[in-house]
Amino acid sequence: MSSRFVPQLDHALATLEEEAIELTRDLIRIDSVNTGVAATIGDGETRAALFVQARLAEVGIASELLEPRAGRASVIARIPGRNPDRGALVVHAHLDVVPVEGQEWTHPPFGAEVHDGWLYGRGAVDMKNFAGTILATARHFAREGIVPDRDLVLAFLADEEAGGVWGAGWLVENRPDLFAGATEALSEVGGFSIPLVDGRRAYPAATSEKGVAWATLTARGRAGHGSRPTADNPVVRLARAVAAIGEHRFPVVRTAAVDAFLRAYGEARGLSFGDETLEADIDSLGLAAPLIGASLRNTATPTVLEAGGKTNIIPAEASARLDIRVLPGQDDALRDELRAVVGDDVDIRWGRWWSATEADVAAPLLDVLQAAIDAEDPGSLVVPYLLPASTDNKHFARLGIAGYGFVPLRVPDGFDVFGQFHTADERIPVASLAFSARTTERILRDA
Repeated sequence: MSSRFVPQLDHALATLEEEAIELTRDLIRIDSVNTGVAATIGDGETRAALFVQARLAEVGIASELLEPRAGRASVIARIPGRNPDRGALVVHAHLDVVPVEGQEWTHPPFGAEVHDGWLYGRGAVDMKNFAGTILATARHFAREGIVPDRDLVLAFLADEEAGGVWGAGWLVENRPDLFAGATEALSEVGGFSIPLVDGRRAYPAATSEKGVAWATLTARGRAGHGSRPTADNPVVRLARAVAAIGEHRFPVVRTAAVDAFLRAYGEARGLSFGDETLEADIDSLGLAAPLIGASLRNTATPTVLEAGGKTNIIPAEASARLDIRVLPGQDDALRDELRAVVGDDVDIRWGRWWSATEADVAAPLLDVLQAAIDAEDPGSLVVPYLLPASTDNKHFARLGIAGYGFVPLRVPDGFDVFGQFHTADERIPVASLAFSARTTERILRDA
């Protein structure tokens, strides 16, 4: 492993940083694309899982590899802590990545190349960086004889990018014993720095996540010839419903996580975030504005339209699929409101539904995160927030495990980490990986 990316530190920490960088690069080079379609998914996730298992075994850490379907493997390892009576902490990262086809990359997506201090590749941010960092930290603990304060359950998971059905979801349903005694979980999406004020940075910690739901709208009518328009044309009625959804704005709901974020930023920036100024105040947050703005409301987005097959035939049926993101405690309210928006001209069929997660915004774990950030970036602030997307924490919540999103990364003030998810030329500063390794080591040692 090369030390050219690592500043002069004591040998153990230098090795930790080197390994975090190099293991991340090794994982990026394993093409573990998850298309979401079984017939087009290869064995990349299993190859990545075998790589992780081998690196753990090299330092004497036992693990279990579980492969519920060919090519869809996860790896679980437990590191005993000094206080076994404390609830264990699940630390998880997914090994699959989204496709790269149709995107214009200027560097090979699976090359893990470093250019001008930036590491490029699919998974550099989402989220082989954290998988490599967790793996490097576990190896560091084993080499240095470090025993964490409580048990750590390390989970390297398949299938997160397609809902976690064959990864965390399968494990929770079929092997809950692997997470026995766990009370909290730590993973994506959060921990990256964003400007706060006067050169200080904030590090958002996701204490809550929106739920994910899918629904299908269907309009039905009598098929006929296109030359004879009908009053019950299902295409027209569906179009009205889709347009109504596109124009509708659900009401603002200030959850505990949103209020905690706004309170911290308000105190630092002198903003009120009152109901009348809320939109304008959030717009002033720069990189944080889109992230926080999306956490204020339920959303329903039409994504797929299907109707007819021949231009001169009025079809008997037309349908639209919706991607729905729902705030904590809003499941019933969203269903009722969406029903009212689309009216009685279309049917709604509810599909897969994962409810939102909500963890304590004042949990002691957040104090551990703050202490670790203080050690590496004094004067910065860890702030709770609500992730408008969803992670594997939704599955662990079914076991009563409170999930938090925090992958520590100090980045240049103008760099949008969240904007790197699923994009071309996904990249991360190499120096940020070194920061992540040092900070994660502190967190997992003291959590």
